[in-house]
Amino acid sequence: MRTGLIARKLGMTRLFQDDGSHVPVTVLDMSDCQVVAHRTEEKDGYTAMQLGLVAAKVKNVGKAMRGHFAKAKVEPKRRLAEFRVSPDALIDVGTRLRAEHFIIGQFVDVSGTTIGKGFAGGMKRHGYSGLRASHGVSVKHRSLGSTGHSQDPGKVFKGKKMAGHMGSVRQTIQNLKVVATDGERGLIMVKGALPGAKGGFVLVRDAMKRVLPDGVPFPTANPAEEAPTDETETPQVQDAPAEETPVEAGDPSAEQVETKD
Repeated sequence: MRTGLIARKLGMTRLFQDDGSHVPVTVLDMSDCQVVAHRTEEKDGYTAMQLGLVAAKVKNVGKAMRGHFAKAKVEPKRRLAEFRVSPDALIDVGTRLRAEHFIIGQFVDVSGTTIGKGFAGGMKRHGYSGLRASHGVSVKHRSLGSTGHSQDPGKVFKGKKMAGHMGSVRQTIQNLKVVATDGERGLIMVKGALPGAKGGFVLVRDAMKRVLPDGVPFPTANPAEEAPTDETETPQVQDAPAEETPVEAGDPSAEQVETKD
């Protein structure tokens, strides 16, 4: 089981396909996602990785967290999250994860906090149709109607859909398709809308209800694997021969070279 990534929601746009159709996508930035710590079965009772995203100012980080980041030898992060992984999917602390961790065409699950709407009525919060706009209804068109009982049981049951605080809850959207990736800028484009406002943080994982396609890097796309590490593979650059300076006739400084047959 691979790790997920923390991403920052930049907004929505659309991508045009070869047939002229367009796909609405949400752009996610994960260019600064870095491994901060490990959770092991021997020490913590489970296997996971802690990731961080977006550098934070040292003055805004508590003393305990400063020591946590100093131990890992990484710069402080604004957002931390843990992802359960299999023991063979652990990545070294300090490694920066790339957008190529996800490939085009695969499906992901995205979790985030929805936009808070404040106090909302029953029609907006739960989709009630409201009361009739005529025939005796007097200034109660958007009310809920009857909510309780008379004598038995004489109360309103818990969980009744009524007016109240709307939004600002944890939500997961499953089976979203990755339409495009940009490794240089650390961006991925996911089809459809995601929970949260612009600039908010979301967690992106492999879809739990889909089979991973072929070609998905395991445990991640490591940039060190692409660069040649063997010295024999590096082309040897030879120095260019020095240009000969023409010697004028009668120059006493010119040396005469004897040739042997």
